[in-house]
Amino acid sequence: MSKKLFALRGAAQALNTAEDIEKWTVFLYDGLLKLNKLEESDIVSVVFSMTNDLDEENPASALRHAGRALSASLFAAQEAFVRGGLPHTIRALIHCYLDEGVAVRHLYCNGAESLRPDRARSGNTDAL
Repeated sequence: MSKKLFALRGAAQALNTAEDIEKWTVFLYDGLLKLNKLEESDIVSVVFSMTNDLDEENPASALRHAGRALSASLFAAQEAFVRGGLPHTIRALIHCYLDEGVAVRHLYCNGAESLRPDRARSGNTDAL
């Protein structure tokens, strides 16, 4: 089967501590890989954004510190401020190759379910 380029999306809220930012960044990354049966070797790049109230850790650096995505291009940016937007939020966008025709799965959790209720992960996130 041939492969096609896909974009996987995810988001989670985090406390403004380096530990919590790393925890939820790694959770999003690992969860998206597991949900989509994705191998790291098929990842092209990972783009993160964070709301301006999260400033204790860069999620790209946190992912590298955790030993993940060592061969992929990583980038992080500050989310555009929108009055009334969801605070304390990390967003992830993974560009990757998956088998053509696969139904990709996205991950919205830990308070970020309201961003995409149609794609939210319900129930216990430990079950990933």
